[in-house]
Amino acid sequence: MRSSRVITAVDSHTEGMPTRVVTGGVGVIPGATMNDKRLHVIEHQDDLRQFLMNEPRGHASMSGALLQPPTREDCDWGIVYIEASGCLPMCGHGTIGAATVLVETGMVEVTEPVTTIRLDTPAGLVIARVAVSEGHADAVTIENVPSFVDRLDAVIDVPGLGEIPYSLAFGGNYYAMVNLDDVGLPFDRARQQEILDAGLAIMAAINEQDAPKHPSIAGLDHCHHVEFIAPGSNAQLSRHAMAIHPGWFDRSPCGTGTSARMAELWARGELALDTDFINESFIGSRFTGRIIAETDVDGMPAVIPTITGRAWVTGMGQYMLDPADPFPTGFVF
Repeated sequence: MRSSRVITAVDSHTEGMPTRVVTGGVGVIPGATMNDKRLHVIEHQDDLRQFLMNEPRGHASMSGALLQPPTREDCDWGIVYIEASGCLPMCGHGTIGAATVLVETGMVEVTEPVTTIRLDTPAGLVIARVAVSEGHADAVTIENVPSFVDRLDAVIDVPGLGEIPYSLAFGGNYYAMVNLDDVGLPFDRARQQEILDAGLAIMAAINEQDAPKHPSIAGLDHCHHVEFIAPGSNAQLSRHAMAIHPGWFDRSPCGTGTSARMAELWARGELALDTDFINESFIGSRFTGRIIAETDVDGMPAVIPTITGRAWVTGMGQYMLDPADPFPTGFVF
């Protein structure tokens, strides 16, 4: 059996969304910070991302986490997040999946009832607190990076849709929050293609007309997520369909999207500190969020969110590349 590349990984899913946690075969990615490493992968190692995320080894909604030595002395592990759409600064479901894998495989010292893992991510320090019983990772609470509202109750002119009200918030990535009623679509998976088409059109309009730019994270100057809010959602329970570039839905409730949603609700005065907020995905899975502190980002009011969810190991594997394989980076169908 010939192979010019061998990557080892532990696969998991977080409330329905996959995370391929890469444990070997990559080496140390160059870069002084984890965001430098993310940018290096984007510029020089995108073939690695494509190899693991694209068909036939992955699929159109695949995501993953490249485990790395941390660049910060106060962290246990570093992570570079990869998915079918690119490399993210932060990924909530991916962090919950990676923390679960680190505990389940013994790659961190496991203590009960809580194992605390400090993670160096491209967006900053993220703390994962894993609830452990009899050696099993039962749930993970992540303390995310500061989250804030970029714009509240803005309007964007979207070709084919007209003027669409939206708000834009950062929770590790930028999220446009749009009420489904404002695009005339129901919260119904039978209409998912229409919802997805609307989301991609809104992303394109925002990025062309008024793209965001993070004040300190280099290379974060776009919106690739639209969080379509279902009718009846409020600051206690919110349901949504998360449309993601270049054309898929998050299966999980989305950790960074939950953070952005809480920042928006807090900015409206609807969500207080230390109050549970339930965010429900398009498939009905849930995260529980809380805002635990107020802070600021470059002078903008911000919050520190936590998100609690569950992940499960689904498999372990070695992903190989035969030198004769006509699809060395996979393909997008």
